[in-house]
Amino acid sequence: MYLYLIPPLYILAYLLFFLILNWWLGHAFAGYREMKKWRRILFFIVYLFSASPVLGCFLPDSSAKFFLTAVGNIWLGYFLYVGLIAIPLSIIAGAAGLMRGERTRRSRITARLCLIIALAGALGVNLYGSIHARDVQVHEIEVTLDKKLRTEGGKDTLRAALIADLHMSVNSRPETIQRMVDLLNEQEPDLVFAAGDFLTSTYYGLKDPERYAEILRGIRSRYGSYAVYGNHDVEEPLLGGFPMTPISEAFRSEEIVSFIDSCGFRVISDEVEEIVGGTIVLVGREDGEKSGNGTEKRLEAEELMDGIDLTKPVLVLEHEPMDFENLSEAGADLVLSGHTHAGQIFPGNLITPFFNANNYGLKTLYNLQSVVTSGVGFYGPPLRVGTDSEIMMVTIHFA
Repeated sequence: MYLYLIPPLYILAYLLFFLILNWWLGHAFAGYREMKKWRRILFFIVYLFSASPVLGCFLPDSSAKFFLTAVGNIWLGYFLYVGLIAIPLSIIAGAAGLMRGERTRRSRITARLCLIIALAGALGVNLYGSIHARDVQVHEIEVTLDKKLRTEGGKDTLRAALIADLHMSVNSRPETIQRMVDLLNEQEPDLVFAAGDFLTSTYYGLKDPERYAEILRGIRSRYGSYAVYGNHDVEEPLLGGFPMTPISEAFRSEEIVSFIDSCGFRVISDEVEEIVGGTIVLVGREDGEKSGNGTEKRLEAEELMDGIDLTKPVLVLEHEPMDFENLSEAGADLVLSGHTHAGQIFPGNLITPFFNANNYGLKTLYNLQSVVTSGVGFYGPPLRVGTDSEIMMVTIHFA
């Protein structure tokens, strides 16, 4: 569906962008409408940047493809904020009379001011968002479960680090992952959970994967590090963040599986394990959207958790925060997830709460506690605006 919907919408959006830009330039500078040569140059520059996400999507795997994808992601972020600033300014200017065709000195000054605000404002937001996206932070959250932890010595509290959505890809940097690992190790966690989306729908676009794997193998925890796959731990082409192939063609390649295994996590996919010396039941779920093997679906919660020891605390590690009612009925006590990015960039952080039962943080649903982290990396534009890149430290109290 996206293949027939997204490219036309993408083209229309850029045509609208170019028309608005021309309109502002026509009001800002006398004689601009007669400058055909400069208008063609401007159109070519806008077209060149606008085409980079498309070429990055549909070209075969190559260094050129991944370079264009990286440039396209940066351009998408800039284009987004130019539009968010320019469109309201255009409406205000139109209501104030600029669209009636006057070419007074005041109207030209106003138009130039609006151009500066839109272009420079978008640049400023992108610079801030790019820096902020790599500033990984540690956030704390506390959860109390109504079950005892039967460890030697009567320990009644565990510190678990929840990370997710590293999205290691064409725009990521090893230094960001290194900062995450250093901060995580400073917390001296008992457990580490990685809730999927190590990659962004391709392994081949990742520069120096062994360096990333070596950094992640440096994570230290008292009782081990566990992970599940996410919906982007598959191979598929993306345009503006939307997949251009059906789910049945999104496969988890051997390279992806091997790479994630090499990062030092115990990956549990539709499996149940007893951890912390057999005192806690950990359920690792396959992603509900993309299982990574075509049309095969994951196990239902009831089937996966059939026969587990419900006298022990039951933790569920699942990429997408969903299926809470079924998990609760199957006996889960706490679900740890990522996926939402908490919206990642404004205004996404205002929109995603309407599409997720738990968009971020701690929430109780169907008598089941859910913790969702905003994640470490970024999807599409390499920005964080209105959200943080984070390690979520979850202190679990056992009553």
